[in-house]
Amino acid sequence: MSREGALLVMIAVAIALLAIGVIAWRRRTRRDADLAAPFGEAPAAAVERERVSGLYVATTRHGEPLERLAIRGLGFRSRVDVTVTDRGVALDLTGQPRLFLETARIADVDLATVAIDRVVERGGLVRLTWRAGDTLVDSYLRPQDGSARALAAAIAAILPASTSTTPTGTDA
Repeated sequence: MSREGALLVMIAVAIALLAIGVIAWRRRTRRDADLAAPFGEAPAAAVERERVSGLYVATTRHGEPLERLAIRGLGFRSRVDVTVTDRGVALDLTGQPRLFLETARIADVDLATVAIDRVVERGGLVRLTWRAGDTLVDSYLRPQDGSARALAAAIAAILPASTSTTPTGTDA
């Protein structure tokens, strides 16, 4: 086979792989179409408790840290500013509208080590479990200007006593 023939085969394989990726993402988007992020602002009377910058890693189905969800605005990794208020948690992802999770929507907060393609030191990620409609989902955050344990503790402090847990640093 000539060099030109080999080049054409490699280009064809690359195009086929890209097409498969696009088809797979479209199927995932259709699968997750019923899940929506609660975009909006915090209530005007909300009191800020903590603000942390970092990375938004992914949102997955609860308990499935390797299965990314294609929720509009939360499908891709991004920089994030996390604001913890007495009324909930606001996530400001680069290029997306503000996501506000009121305390009634938040089910749990804990520490994690693994999510999708990110493996960090033990307890290096904050796993924020919240309700997207009737489905529990986990959003993973990687603080950069503060500790994951401190962010998780700040979020746990605003949760009602029945849902609040002390961050344990689990691996999921």
